[in-house]
Amino acid sequence: MIVCGVKLTHDGGVALVDDGRLVFSVEMEKLANNPRHQRVDDLEIVGELLAEYGYRLADVDRFVVDGWRKTHKVKPWGGQETLIDLAPYRRGLLDDDLLRPWSSHVLDLEYTSYPHYAGHVAAAYCSSPFAAAAEPSYVLCWDGAMFPFLYHYDPAARAMESLGAVHHMLGDTYHTLAMAFPPFDAPLQWPHTLALPGKIMAYIAHGTPDEGLVTSLGALLREAEREVLGTDRPDDDRLTESAGRRILARMREGLDAGGTAPADALASVHAFLGRALVDGLKERITADGRGTRNLCLVGGCALNIKWNSDIRASGLADAVWVPPFPNDAGSALGTACCELLRSPGPVHLRWDTYAGPGLVPSEPLPGWVARPCTPAGLAGLLHEKGEPVVVLHGRAELGPRALGHRSILAPATDPGMKDRLNEVKGRERYRPVAPICLEARAPEVFAPGVPDPFMLFDHEVRPDWRSRVPAVTHLDGTARVQTVGPGDDPFVFEVLTAYERLSGVPLLCNTSANRNGSGFFPDVRSAMEWGRVPAVWSDGVLYERP
Repeated sequence: MIVCGVKLTHDGGVALVDDGRLVFSVEMEKLANNPRHQRVDDLEIVGELLAEYGYRLADVDRFVVDGWRKTHKVKPWGGQETLIDLAPYRRGLLDDDLLRPWSSHVLDLEYTSYPHYAGHVAAAYCSSPFAAAAEPSYVLCWDGAMFPFLYHYDPAARAMESLGAVHHMLGDTYHTLAMAFPPFDAPLQWPHTLALPGKIMAYIAHGTPDEGLVTSLGALLREAEREVLGTDRPDDDRLTESAGRRILARMREGLDAGGTAPADALASVHAFLGRALVDGLKERITADGRGTRNLCLVGGCALNIKWNSDIRASGLADAVWVPPFPNDAGSALGTACCELLRSPGPVHLRWDTYAGPGLVPSEPLPGWVARPCTPAGLAGLLHEKGEPVVVLHGRAELGPRALGHRSILAPATDPGMKDRLNEVKGRERYRPVAPICLEARAPEVFAPGVPDPFMLFDHEVRPDWRSRVPAVTHLDGTARVQTVGPGDDPFVFEVLTAYERLSGVPLLCNTSANRNGSGFFPDVRSAMEWGRVPAVWSDGVLYERP
């Protein structure tokens, strides 16, 4: 069965699954230097992407569209705008069947739409090692406009069961409460608020949680629950988005940080939400009593590496899986996975991290000099010159993190490199720069240093390494590590291995290669036109600006 998944709304994308294998998953922001969070406004792009990979519209057995609570206005293949009916954000009115299909058509094209939450949950399980091994798993999904719901998937019964919310705060609570304190108290309009959680998570390294404020936030939540829901243990029917918004508004109104410094107040909000997540998860898993030791984390809040690490360290699961596309970047792929869960065949998705768009051929800018350069030669250049290099290789990564194919790589040994990279990217100085590290050496440099190929967990930089790799050591002594082993991408592994051989250091700085506010560079010329880094390496060729 060939399934084409489409996400029309923000973070729009198109994905194709052929007999359980992911052929491509392309987010609109990664095409043509589009703005971050770009929508799909013209369905013509669906046919264009299918043709690029050798498929026709008529080849697709099922078109599936991600749900979003409302109709969405699009152009069908360059024609007049029309409304497309979408499934709701999380559930229907009569039951809590996460995989309830909503069928409709646009012109003569029939399609199915699944609730937005269903796509997140399906993407997490179907892409996981648990699905590959046909093992059961819990799935915790916490997205911006919904409560954190826990699900359990039993592959023997082919059943996805909702176990309810682990607490009663929307995912938007994090940035909404944080916007009460500087430097995040300036009003922002959508979609700029989508970038706030990552900035807040970086900034809290300036502060220390105030336990009095953490306790006050808990009391404020209980008060808001009683006021809005009538109880702190409501039925799921009461957990509508409007109820969540009222709880959030009540908490924002009652928030009083007293004399707590802003950085400490922000750290307190973070600590409160993280503890509520772990405590609520523990309560739900204990009450369920199935003994399942696998756990998937998904939804926009699963980009919070510190909460992910708290959950992993809690002992609630033996294995914690977070896909590299936990946010809406994975929704086109996820809604296609809903069909896998409902079909009689295998539910495991066979996929590759680098299944995004390929590089677009382009001519270099006049004045740039090109010469052949192997991956080992790139490592030598990084070691000898100590300068950042834009790296564009093969097909792009899935999800929001640059994982070596659309990256700026640089030595981590220079104490000024973090500030330099933040400056060229137009980012705040407090933003950390992530390390990309050889998997075998990671335990020596980081704690716990376990394999983390997608940069989605927090690690402590070991004290004896902090002075050796200052550019990737955050203010609180941590780093968002991406590990690379011999079974991962051969190109990235070769660069790191050659760099370690020359320098004795098994890691490099790794940040995304893109204009501020846009997706990854789609071609070499775009990186040259941006021009803030003097060298671009792409598929065996080094381009340098004299």
